[in-house]
Amino acid sequence: MPSTPPRPRALFAMGRPHRDALFPRAATDRLTRLVDIEPDFVAEDFDQVPHLAAVEILITSWGCRPLDDTVLTRMPALKAVVHAAGSVKHHVTDACWDRGIQVSTAAAANAVPVAEYTLAAILFANKRVLEIGGLYREHRDALDWAAHFPGFGNYRRTIGLVGASLVGRRVLELLRPHDFDILLADPHLDPESARSMGARLVELDELLAVSDVVSLHAPALPETYHLLDARRLSLLRDGATLVNTGRGSLIDTEALTAEALSGRVHAVLDVTEPEVLPAASPLYALPNVLLTPHIAGSLGGELARITRSALDEVERYCAGREFAYPVNRAALTTSA
Repeated sequence: MPSTPPRPRALFAMGRPHRDALFPRAATDRLTRLVDIEPDFVAEDFDQVPHLAAVEILITSWGCRPLDDTVLTRMPALKAVVHAAGSVKHHVTDACWDRGIQVSTAAAANAVPVAEYTLAAILFANKRVLEIGGLYREHRDALDWAAHFPGFGNYRRTIGLVGASLVGRRVLELLRPHDFDILLADPHLDPESARSMGARLVELDELLAVSDVVSLHAPALPETYHLLDARRLSLLRDGATLVNTGRGSLIDTEALTAEALSGRVHAVLDVTEPEVLPAASPLYALPNVLLTPHIAGSLGGELARITRSALDEVERYCAGREFAYPVNRAALTTSA
């Protein structure tokens, strides 16, 4: 009988808490059937790992150290990086691409809960759920909600999405069943591509001026830093809601604080700049602002979706098939 080819050697490279959360016993059982790996060992610091030369697959996640030339020199057999999280920018370096290492990401899996959070934020924003809930808690009696919030509701509202990223495209899919007019601003798209997604392509300034809800899904790049500065924030129509599940650096926090303090606009912010706002920030207490601590992405039971995506990619690699969710150097110039 022909002998079974040896399984490729693999290694976990991430923070220990993430390994424990992402790869429980059932997941490591599947993994050990595919690759040769020590399931309880995690490389949190490559300097402390004695046997790197045979590693062919690196399974990474949050907390992985940068894979620079010094590290990769110690891993001459490395052929693939399977990232059990979203962006690979924090650890995949030019040295990886120069060596022809294949890279995969679970960003598509992580986009699902972010898009779900965004949809909920949009629906609640137009219905003024948070504000009405606050007034109801305060007065504990029926009020004339239409008088307080004239025209509130979701029918035929205009939703503006900034960026057709993985999350942005998923949000577009989730918005399809609703009676919305959807606008999209993305410098890398043409009008026909936007139409195929169910949106109308417009310039960013127009989108800001006419949308009832603006949701940010652009990557953090030098050209998108403070994309919404004081001038652009002033374009938002009175009563509009700004939703940010993308990157905190997309918004000038000081300028947004001024707009929110005026009561003119509303905001739902899952990411901010800085990541945790100072305790004295007025945004914590304003009734027209909802702050959440970067929870839109995969947490709790949602991590299992990321795990399954990563394991499926490992299985594809071991079978000699192409990754379903590959990443390349060029894509990183326009992605998160």
